[in-house]
Amino acid sequence: MITKLYLIRHGQSGGNAEGRFGGHSPTPLSLLGQTQAEITSQALAKERITAIYSSDLVRAVQTAKPLAKLLSLDIIKTPAFRERNVGVLEGLTFDEAQKEFPSDYEALIYRDIRHVITRGESYVQLLERTTIAIAEILEKNRGGRVAIFAHTGTICFITLQILGAINNETTHTPWLITSNCGINRFEFRERNNVRVMCINDTRHLREISGNDAFGAR
Repeated sequence: MITKLYLIRHGQSGGNAEGRFGGHSPTPLSLLGQTQAEITSQALAKERITAIYSSDLVRAVQTAKPLAKLLSLDIIKTPAFRERNVGVLEGLTFDEAQKEFPSDYEALIYRDIRHVITRGESYVQLLERTTIAIAEILEKNRGGRVAIFAHTGTICFITLQILGAINNETTHTPWLITSNCGINRFEFRERNNVRVMCINDTRHLREISGNDAFGAR
């Protein structure tokens, strides 16, 4: 029995376009992001998705809606797939964050996964909530094709966990880029048999300009 998992980053948000940290803010999709979401929905509809989950933040839900409409599926929203809570950095540009909160900024940039951002959370805390949610979803949807709409940091750490690249001794990690509306594809055949089919698949977006592979976090 093969379970297929698709991790999709939301389309470009207003915060991405301005180079700001999104965190848990309610920043909506930009016009480009809306176009990316529509094109992505058409590509994913061909995959015969059977379940749609999403971060409950507006930019992720907006990205999931076109696919849900095409397939007549409900969107199951959960805070488990929210972006990392970046606390005092939320809404700041990278330059502003570096100037105003240098220690928090440096820990984030160098992927200190145990550092808790002031009034925010650590990458370890993000990983804990996503790992529990992923396990429950895969168990519930065995043999299905599951799309999860989330955020660049969230998708990075879910992917690292699936790859076995994080353990209890990990302190710092590499960063896996996911473009706006990029897709990470996996096949789960059994608990210890996972196939990585594609990381940051953006082939469906090649016809439009402005897709930023290094979008704001």
